[in-house]
Amino acid sequence: MPSGRRGRATWLGVLGIGLIVALLAVAWLQVRQAALLRQAVEVADDDAVLLVYQAETEYLRLRDEWSRSSDPRRVLDAPALQLRYDIWVSRVGLLHNERIGNALATDTGFAETLQRIDRFIRRADAVFAAPDGPGPTRVALQELEPELMSLGAEIHGLSLRAAHRVGEQIAARNATVQSHNLVGIGLTVSLSALTLAFALLALRQMRQLDRRRAALEDLAEHLRSARRDAEAASEAKSAFLANMSHEIRTPFHGLLGMLSLLRDTGLNQQQVGYLRTAAESADHLLAILNDILDMSQLESGRMVLSPAPVELRALLRDVEALMRPQAHAKALALHIGTDPALPERVLCDATRVKQVLFNLLSNAIKFSDHGAIVLDVQARDNEAMAELVFVVSDQGIGIDEATLGTLFRRFAQGDSSRSRRHGGTGLGLEISRNLARLMGGDITVTSKPGEGSSFSFRMPLRPVQAVPAPRTLPGDAPPPPRPLRVLIAEDHVVNRQYMAALLERLGHDAVFATNGREAVEAMRAAEGKPFDIVLMDLHMPEMDGIAATRAIRALPDAAAATVPIVALTADAFTETRDRCLVAGMNDFLTKPVSPPKLAASLRRFFGSTGGADFAPEPAAPEPAAAGGESPPLVDTAAVALALQAMPRERLAAMVHSFLDQGPQLVQRLRAAVRDAQPLELRVNAHAARGAALNLGLAALAATAETLHEGASHLPAHEIARHVQRFADLLPATRAAAIAAGLPLPAGAAV
Repeated sequence: MPSGRRGRATWLGVLGIGLIVALLAVAWLQVRQAALLRQAVEVADDDAVLLVYQAETEYLRLRDEWSRSSDPRRVLDAPALQLRYDIWVSRVGLLHNERIGNALATDTGFAETLQRIDRFIRRADAVFAAPDGPGPTRVALQELEPELMSLGAEIHGLSLRAAHRVGEQIAARNATVQSHNLVGIGLTVSLSALTLAFALLALRQMRQLDRRRAALEDLAEHLRSARRDAEAASEAKSAFLANMSHEIRTPFHGLLGMLSLLRDTGLNQQQVGYLRTAAESADHLLAILNDILDMSQLESGRMVLSPAPVELRALLRDVEALMRPQAHAKALALHIGTDPALPERVLCDATRVKQVLFNLLSNAIKFSDHGAIVLDVQARDNEAMAELVFVVSDQGIGIDEATLGTLFRRFAQGDSSRSRRHGGTGLGLEISRNLARLMGGDITVTSKPGEGSSFSFRMPLRPVQAVPAPRTLPGDAPPPPRPLRVLIAEDHVVNRQYMAALLERLGHDAVFATNGREAVEAMRAAEGKPFDIVLMDLHMPEMDGIAATRAIRALPDAAAATVPIVALTADAFTETRDRCLVAGMNDFLTKPVSPPKLAASLRRFFGSTGGADFAPEPAAPEPAAAGGESPPLVDTAAVALALQAMPRERLAAMVHSFLDQGPQLVQRLRAAVRDAQPLELRVNAHAARGAALNLGLAALAATAETLHEGASHLPAHEIARHVQRFADLLPATRAAAIAAGLPLPAGAAV
């Protein structure tokens, strides 16, 4: 090596080592800065004083209400006193927290004060224990009043001590912030020095570029020579692939022959299914291999299509059967939707259409880590001709504008680093577009980085008339539709009765599971008598609908693992729908589940559903504006839809059974408010909302929805007010139901 070049290398090495040391120093400063910043902004135990203050505030309100109630000169307002007591007890419950106890651990009086409060609450609970009784008596209140009043000084002292503790924390944090500022100054100085070093290095590199320009001109001539050599190598590669095509086809034909012979041996039903999938995969792999090894046919236009009548939905089922395991392995949903206007049979080359769809779906799965892969098949009319359009959409990494321009070039890959991890030759999209154009169509793409991509594969739509059915002799009736065996996973008894009535009217058999775990066990044990479809509620105890769906999709029995699953939920949000699709569900029904909705969903999977014909569901009313009228007690439109599926007496029995369970539900809601359990409150409110929606009890459903949505953020007194509203609506709703023509069952009492 020349001495000048060796000297430059030594100098660059020294500079590189210096830069590495500087970077390590800056990294250390940044770690230190992050630690100080985290220490400075840490909330610590500031919320302790807030909780103690709230407990003191509610105590003062309770003491005032208690004094008014125990005064013989005033009227005893038991509900108001009950409300104030429940709110104060819930605030005291929040003080029984390990974090707050640690914050006030140095305060020896904290535990003693809580013990005195707990002793008073136990005595007071005995006075307020009877929920349906006459309530606390004035004598009992007067007996407990001195003990209640004596707690005031201790609670106030506890609040002052908590405030003092938080003040100490603020002072400590101020000192930490000052230390953080000093570290920031050091970081700024270090970064300035590093920037100067990089500027000097850039200046030196610019000078070297001038000297290298001449060398690059010499290299250009060498590159032209290398290009000529590469073209010669490409021609040799083409000749090699042409020869290898014959060598690879020979063992493939042997493999296919052995699979054919294996088919004639004694195999059970599961093994026959495995063999069929293996043979189809081998056939398809051989077809793709032939295309890749003989690219000259595509380039020269010598490839010939073999169109034939094809059942379009059977083709899509084959595509789904091979693609779903890949999607399931990455926890992605695979959803295939078809336009109802599509013909049953079309004229096309099924092998080439599958080849294009496999490539597009495989890429969508490869470059997606979450969400759903959707294949939407549509029929479109343009000015020239009718087209069959396959749209493959994903929610993956997306493609930027620069990459879109090179996407269909040979050996070009959308994301080189990601493609390297997942494999791929870079030929798939070019082959697919050439095949689409050979069919008379094309492939286009729209995409945004971070939002996913959408590939549209268009081809001429050539419908094929179905073979006419044999003529029916006079007097012969068409065979009745096959009754379906439906598994319903639903934990609410009223909802189970409602769904049973709908399916009975449609002529189908219903089997019920009360939670997700029972649904999975029912699917696992149904090998001799499988289910045709599963209606899955999302919110259930032990195992919810999402987890149950994933467990069913993982069952070893192929028939059970691929059964259609339809979500049942009172949530109509897009996020909920996406979660269902990702888990492997096939459809989504929101409550109330009207008869037309259920019948339409079953028709999408099985065609004619049998049973009664239902009138179309009326359009949903526009939501009321803020501050507008409250929802009606009974939604007559929902009741009219329910009466299409069941007799009036049966619906009336369901409505009054739900209202009879109302007081127990109110007690569970009040207990959840008193014990500060928002999750329990949400679960009970959600179940009540779904049942009320199905039965057309609009006002109760709206109140339950308010409790469900506000359980985690509304103040305790607001939640208690909505619980009381739910309780007040029960008798009014019963009267409205009777007025709407849903009388009490015989022998029942209001």
